[in-house]
Amino acid sequence: MNNEKQQAEEIEVLKSIYQKQWVKGFGSCAHRMEFSPNLKIYFELNPEYPSDGPPTYELFAPELTKEQKNKIHKEFKIIYEKNIGTSILFQWIEKLKEIACTKGQKNKQFKDTRKSNKITSPKEDSKVDLRKKISKEIVHGPIIEDRKSVFQGHACAIHSEAEARYFLDHLLENKKISQAKHNIYAYRTTKNSILLQDCNDDGENHASKRLLHLLQLLKLENVMVVVTRWYGGIHLGPDRFKHIVNAARQALDDGGFIR
Repeated sequence: MNNEKQQAEEIEVLKSIYQKQWVKGFGSCAHRMEFSPNLKIYFELNPEYPSDGPPTYELFAPELTKEQKNKIHKEFKIIYEKNIGTSILFQWIEKLKEIACTKGQKNKQFKDTRKSNKITSPKEDSKVDLRKKISKEIVHGPIIEDRKSVFQGHACAIHSEAEARYFLDHLLENKKISQAKHNIYAYRTTKNSILLQDCNDDGENHASKRLLHLLQLLKLENVMVVVTRWYGGIHLGPDRFKHIVNAARQALDDGGFIR
């Protein structure tokens, strides 16, 4: 995938995660993240990013100390050097939030509504018990409607490929979900310190890669997200991808996976 396509996918995911805080600037490559009137960061996505260089940025933060600003610049450099060739804006934004909240400034610069979720390892249950366990942990996100098409995300903690299959099988037992036009999924889980990840478009070309990219940007593991789309007969064009990613993000947020 070339830089232009990677940038487009990254921007789409960031818009889904941060909503109105992510603002399109002047020019095709200019964007900014607004935490508050006194904390903003401006990005310029140059043609070399991400394969051959980092994006350029300008920080507007009059209330931060010089020490905090220096730490931000230092941490940004470390993040880039550890992730050369990959998308890093999400990591930069989250690091900025972390540093801006230090020294008693919790929630002063911005409001963070993310939830925490503790994922525990499953016991050696029977298949029946495991299916019951999976069914109890599934979180269904809110409905998104646009021109008669309906989107809904579903998220669940998983710890193996088998659990991923159980999750999907359980969803498809619901007649309404099984009869939907698409059930797009992506998951990431670890086994013996090895990362396993997979995704499936279910006929909606290139959609599942966006879901997997969302999980990667959020650095989520041991979780699976499925987005169901009921087609309303009207083509949505690129908007459908925005709704798919947003439905996934909302399900993950409701489930407490986004920290």
